[in-house]
Amino acid sequence: MARVELRDIVKRFGRVIAVDHVSLEIGDGEFFTLLGPSGCGKTTTLRIIAGLEFPDEGDVLIDGRVVTNLHPRDRDVAMVFQNYALYPHMTVFENIAFPLEARRRELGLTKEGIRKQVVEVAKFLGIEELLDRYPSQLSGGQQQRVALARALVRKPKVWLLDEPLSNLDAKLRVLMRGELKKLQRALNITTIYVTHDQVEAMSMSDRVAVMNRGRVLQVDNPDNLYSRPQDVFVATFIGSPPMNMITCELVEEPSGLEYVVPPEYAGSILGEGRVKTSHVLDCQGVLRLPIAPLYAKQLISQGAKSIYLGIRPEHVEISKSIILEPFTTIKVKVDVVEALGSENIVNILIGGDLVKARTPGTVKLEPGEEVYLKINPKKTLIFNKQTGKLII
Repeated sequence: MARVELRDIVKRFGRVIAVDHVSLEIGDGEFFTLLGPSGCGKTTTLRIIAGLEFPDEGDVLIDGRVVTNLHPRDRDVAMVFQNYALYPHMTVFENIAFPLEARRRELGLTKEGIRKQVVEVAKFLGIEELLDRYPSQLSGGQQQRVALARALVRKPKVWLLDEPLSNLDAKLRVLMRGELKKLQRALNITTIYVTHDQVEAMSMSDRVAVMNRGRVLQVDNPDNLYSRPQDVFVATFIGSPPMNMITCELVEEPSGLEYVVPPEYAGSILGEGRVKTSHVLDCQGVLRLPIAPLYAKQLISQGAKSIYLGIRPEHVEISKSIILEPFTTIKVKVDVVEALGSENIVNILIGGDLVKARTPGTVKLEPGEEVYLKINPKKTLIFNKQTGKLII
């Protein structure tokens, strides 16, 4: 096992900053994932840890030792590439044995010693019967296991995986997610995993670093990334469907809050009355939500008059019957229904914003149908529209 630390890493390719002042600490035996869209810098960061790229600024440390300028073979790390990079002219046995053969004298290994280590790791991964085959004779899942075996055979301190499941079909990806996590736990090896697939990241990782445009936006465990994203990008990248973002304005009501329904939305807000607050979130002139004085004061102090109201699809309630709760419910029209069997994803427009809601598959809705939509203020997050950062 090993600790890995990145200190203010910068990597440029010409005028493009691929990695922009990235600092991370990865603990012994941790399954740590770099997650983000294509081109965000996650693979470049992994290659810098491996020693396949050298940073323009900053340092890489493994177990407290600076390895920034060391050759990959001197870092005691092993990497599994996206395309597995198996040698087509070598058998499975020869592919797995290659890292040991390349350092045979350095490691003081005999031919028999190499054979024992190859057979041991092949048994562990369930590919012992494939040792005499060539890569072209293997399925995608079998090729992946050979690549994993080749990376593990010399028992590295750090295991680096660059989107190893991306070439597998959907069913096999689901199976291999569990297998990889079980393997990592059994070996208790420090693992750094790169993916653009948030399901992989959330289901396998102890912690996840979400990256975009070369920067790390948030490092957290999967639960916190989902429930308390610190940034609009994180909130809309994590989750399927992602968090809804509804454009709102903070409006002051000096006399206390009294709802005034715009003529074009007459009858859409259920209930009228006053509440004990002097501010309201006016969402696209359609939905007006009272906001507690403490939160209103916090928004004012940050100059965040224009905000995004974030809410997960499962916290948006839809009913064909009137929900008798004022201030949080509006009448809307269904735009699109995505039927997924056990559930539906219902698309609704609030002003100019698309809002998605989850409903049970047994609830049948049609495009154009009028329904009642309820927002639970206790389940919402507020983001600064200008900076994209979480406020409340």
